Amino acid sequence: MQVDQERLRRDVERNGQFGAIDVDEGHGRTVLTGSDADRRAREFFVSRLEDAGLSVRVDAVGNIVGRWTPEGVDPDAAPVAAGSHLDSVPKGGIFDGPLGVYAALEAVRTLQASNADLRRPVDVVSFTEEEGARFSFGLLGSSVAAGVRTPEEALSLADDEGRTLGSHLQNVGFAGDDDVHADEWSAWAELHVEQGTTLESAGNQVGVVDAITGITNCRVEVVGEADHAGATPMDERSDALTTASEFIVDFRRAAEEVVASTSPTAVGTVGRCDVAPNARNIVPGHVELHMDIRDVEYESMNALADRARQSLTRLERRAPVRTEFDRYRDQRPSRMADRCVEVALNAAETLDIGAQKMHSAAMHDTANVSSVTDTVLLFAPSRNGLSHNPLEWTDWDDCAAATDILATTLAELASDY
Repeated sequence: MQVDQERLRRDVERNGQFGAIDVDEGHGRTVLTGSDADRRAREFFVSRLEDAGLSVRVDAVGNIVGRWTPEGVDPDAAPVAAGSHLDSVPKGGIFDGPLGVYAALEAVRTLQASNADLRRPVDVVSFTEEEGARFSFGLLGSSVAAGVRTPEEALSLADDEGRTLGSHLQNVGFAGDDDVHADEWSAWAELHVEQGTTLESAGNQVGVVDAITGITNCRVEVVGEADHAGATPMDERSDALTTASEFIVDFRRAAEEVVASTSPTAVGTVGRCDVAPNARNIVPGHVELHMDIRDVEYESMNALADRARQSLTRLERRAPVRTEFDRYRDQRPSRMADRCVEVALNAAETLDIGAQKMHSAAMHDTANVSSVTDTVLLFAPSRNGLSHNPLEWTDWDDCAAATDILATTLAELASDY
């Protein structure tokens, strides 16, 4: 089996026209859930599914599934599924998400043209709102498919303008009435661009992921007292920003120590800082920080969160401020199924494609799906590690090689009883 690289390229490039933006370099797009670009991307995807002879269904949160049932296969057998997402971040690239969707479709078309002896149907999937760019909740569609969130909870989420997911889906004509349940799949595979430099540095065309990072998000509040920058003596200040700055340095040091002593894959970031009143001539009275902690080891995530709490306790004793700590998101790391990882690695060896086992430092829909069925995540190299950027690029030869492995993996997973 060998996929049609040009057909895959045409599909990805055509999809890249939806929401296309003017850029000096690269290929940029903005596809937010419920936008006109989203509608056109969805409609084109459905047309490509139907052209390939797949039956299409859409669930309440807009997840799209095309099913191919090979001749002679029990239509009630648990399917094997593959796919990714079509939405993007603002000013993103053309590969993040769509490569996985159209690679899954291309894999099915390749299987259709082969003599593979399959015993299960194959589903091609596009999940809604993976990026979280409109509703601040990433992996939204897959969370519903995996039972992490109810359709009603998802549909009631509102964007910054107060419009709900439900109203956006109605507007673009993709508020479906079918059901998509990930726990009904025998196995799941997702192909995605790496968004890092591991594969490029190693000179390999494919990564076979055995674990996806967990994510903990924390909010830190430092409350001091706003006061006149000129009339308030230095020893009488309750400066929230000074304390927050010390905390940021503490947290960076804690992350480095956890990496050195416990888990080399751990990362910790203070990525947002809101200061009030935020005026040049006022002592800052209030600071809110938001943190991102990730690792494939949950113990190290907990250790970093604990170190953050300890830092705040110490700083409160030293400075006339009050602090609060809220760990408001806690998604544990995900492990891929050994059998699926082994199938993908064997496929790479059979096809003589350079591959390596690795972990994912970014979240993907597969993290949700892995909670209810066997999964594997495949990576294709990202040039210079760039993603969420119009300069995001994966060579077409690498796209095809990864899709070859995906097709072979799906053939093997769909051949068992």
